[in-house]
Amino acid sequence: MRFFSSARERTLWLAALSAVAVIYGSLPLVGALARHQMAEGLLAALFGLGFGGAIVATVANGLRSGRGRELWIGTGVVAVYLMVFVRLNLSPAERTHLFEYGVVAVLIYEALLERAREGGRVLMPGPTAVLAGACLGWLDEGLQLLSPTRVYDLQDVGVNALAALLAVSATWGLRWARRGRGTKG
Repeated sequence: MRFFSSARERTLWLAALSAVAVIYGSLPLVGALARHQMAEGLLAALFGLGFGGAIVATVANGLRSGRGRELWIGTGVVAVYLMVFVRLNLSPAERTHLFEYGVVAVLIYEALLERAREGGRVLMPGPTAVLAGACLGWLDEGLQLLSPTRVYDLQDVGVNALAALLAVSATWGLRWARRGRGTKG
């Protein structure tokens, strides 16, 4: 019996594992790096540049597809992320959690969907991926207890869970827009 249903599923799980390994492996370095970049104002500028790039990519993808529904949902996703950034009053370093655990949750979600497409039994891939992303983010905060330069922060636990929820919801919404109503995903 094979552990993975396809080569694509294996690749997605390995990508998710790699992303988590990079996040956890960088924990000792992030504090000093973030302080240095904040002192230089680089982190905020890099974050703004990355967010601007995401906006341009979303709009360009929607225009290229010629599907108005996809463009509107993509624009809505960008607006939601922007409002989260503004309303949560997070530092630029804390904002990176929204991308880190968003990427991890989407990779898990895609791996679960691939398993389901290949005939595997997967109950509620969306909620499962959100829960997995949130748990991995919580473990990230727990690991910070072991570092003298980092702190455990319940707000970060919540941001990590929110990141997973937003990213999986956005992925589902864009998939719905591409395929039409009444499809799985």
